[in-house]
Amino acid sequence: MSEITQDALLRPPFPPFNRESAIAKVQMAEDAWNSRDPQRVSLAYTEDTEWRNRSKFLKGRAEVQAFLSDKWKREQDYRLRKWLWSFTDNRISVKFEYNTTMPLDNGFGLTATSNGNSPPTVSCNAGKPV
Repeated sequence: MSEITQDALLRPPFPPFNRESAIAKVQMAEDAWNSRDPQRVSLAYTEDTEWRNRSKFLKGRAEVQAFLSDKWKREQDYRLRKWLWSFTDNRISVKFEYNTTMPLDNGFGLTATSNGNSPPTVSCNAGKPV
């Protein structure tokens, strides 16, 4: 499971979250992913982060950066949208949808839409990750 880094927790908004601050944190995450900058996205997670994407299992920021670089080379017009799904004073969960086009050899592209919910990913106790 991925965790937010101490550095990310030091950027406002800080827990405890209310509706407005939770929405702001979700927007910050959406903006980072839509930058399509693998390093920017990976810095929101711990150095030893663990990810699963379908059948791929990743460990560490370097693997995440390589995965995202490859993903965004294949996927054109990538656009992620996140909505606040739920929150508590120190956790946020989102509903997400992303659209992308993957070019085909015949010159056309396959447009894909994926969506789902993420488990709560921000957690802290007195400003320190738990």
